[in-house]
Amino acid sequence: MANQKYILLEDVADLGLAGSEVSVSAGYARNYLIPKGLVTKLTPGTEKMLAARKEQTEARRAKELSEIEALAAKLNEVELAFTMQASEDEQLFGSVSARNIVEQLAEQDIAVKHQQVKLDDAIKELGSFEIVIALGHDVAATIKVKIDRVQA
Repeated sequence: MANQKYILLEDVADLGLAGSEVSVSAGYARNYLIPKGLVTKLTPGTEKMLAARKEQTEARRAKELSEIEALAAKLNEVELAFTMQASEDEQLFGSVSARNIVEQLAEQDIAVKHQQVKLDDAIKELGSFEIVIALGHDVAATIKVKIDRVQA
């Protein structure tokens, strides 16, 4: 079946921003987007509705962006420290994952999701690392993570 054109009512990751026209498969629209109220078919009525909501949407986006930028500035100053057991060749007995990083950030009253921590694989060796955290709206922050050996 061919793709159909819809108007986004809300921002949808990897699809577009509210108010933009998208072309998606009928099944994706019918089974996911429409039941969640994320899209609607383009009609003269929806055009008027979107025009009325445009100011609210832009104000909300600007507020979200300022909050995200403030969080990014705060995260850029963060340095996390982990102490773990390691072998003589500096390999950890265990690993530091995105969830471990999120837990330590939560202890400092910084709320991020583990999906936002861009870590290819868990860290499995001693050392210092720079970890990118994607916050949305094309804003990312970099935190420093240092992993030391437990002193016996």
